[in-house]
Amino acid sequence: MSQLQRPRRNRKNDVIRSLVRESAVTPQDLIAPLFVREGMNERTNIVSMPGHARLSIDQLVLEAKELFSLGVKCVALFPAIEDGKKTSDARETWNHDNLNLRAIKEIKNALPDMHILGDIALDPYSSDGHDGLVDPKTGEIINDATLEALARQALASANAGVDILGPSDMMDGRIGYLRRALDGEGFHNISLMSYTAKYASAFYGPFREALDSAPKKGDKKTYQMDPANGREALREATLDEAEGADILMVKPGLPYLDIVYRLRQHSTLPIAVYNVSGEYAMVKAAAEKGWIDGERVMMESLVSFKRAGADIILTYFAKEAARLLQK
Repeated sequence: MSQLQRPRRNRKNDVIRSLVRESAVTPQDLIAPLFVREGMNERTNIVSMPGHARLSIDQLVLEAKELFSLGVKCVALFPAIEDGKKTSDARETWNHDNLNLRAIKEIKNALPDMHILGDIALDPYSSDGHDGLVDPKTGEIINDATLEALARQALASANAGVDILGPSDMMDGRIGYLRRALDGEGFHNISLMSYTAKYASAFYGPFREALDSAPKKGDKKTYQMDPANGREALREATLDEAEGADILMVKPGLPYLDIVYRLRQHSTLPIAVYNVSGEYAMVKAAAEKGWIDGERVMMESLVSFKRAGADIILTYFAKEAARLLQK
C-alpha cells in the first residue's frame, strides 16, 4: 500500500523520537517548594505529601544543597509559623528576625548561587488564615490596607537576600504597589513572579495542612479566581504586565493547562505554573496503591506543562524528577 504521509516514521525508535521531540523538561526548569519550621535537626513529615517534611533551618540548608547538586537552582520557601506569633495584622511578616527571613539568610550564606523565591501573602502569619487583612466587623478582606502590609513583607524579604518575590495574595493592584515600594528602596533587581491566575481550588489541601494556614472563617473566593473562568485570567495578566510583573504564574497546574496555554499566547513574559500539593498527593497515593507508574505519571505531568507553554514549573516533584533526569 502506498502512503506518502506516514507519521509513524517519526516514532520508529528512541533516536528519532528524541530528535523530533517538541517539549523537554530539565532540572533548570524546576523550582522546589520547601517548608521551614523552628528548631534544630528537625524533620516533621507531612502525611499527605509523602517525601516532604517541615524542615528546621539546618535541615533546609542541606536540602537546598542537594537540590542544587541535582541542577535545581531555585527554591520557594513557605514557613510554618507558631500560633503564638500569628496576629490579625500579621505583623510577624516584617519582623526582621522571623523564621522565613532567617531561613533566606542561612541558605544564601551556605549557597550564594541558589535563588530563593519568597512568598508574599499574609496567611502563614495571620490569625485569620487569610491572604489579606480582615475587617473584624464584616469579615471582608480589605484590599488597599493589605497592600501596605505586603509591601513591608516584600521589603523585609528583599533585605534578607531574596532573589524573586511571588505575590500570591491576589489583591488588586499589588504588583504595581510592590514594584514601586521595591524600586523606592533601591531593589530594582528583585524580580516579581506574580501569581497571576491563582484559582480558589480544592487542590491546596495538603499545603494548608503543612502550614496550618487554612482560613479560620469563610473562604478565599472573594480574591482567588473562580475555577469556571478563563478570560478573567487574561485580564489579570494584562494588569500584572502593565504594573511591572516579570513572570506570570498559573496555579494550580494540571486542571488549568488551558490557562497556561492562553497566557502563553497572550503574553511575551515568561510563564510559570505551580504543580500544587493536591496534584502531587494524588499521584503519590495512586502509585502507592500500585494503580499507576508514579515516575512515568510524574514526568508526563511535567512535560505537559512545557507543552502547554510554561517556562518554569514549581513542583514538589523537583528533587525526584531531577534525579531521574540526571540518569
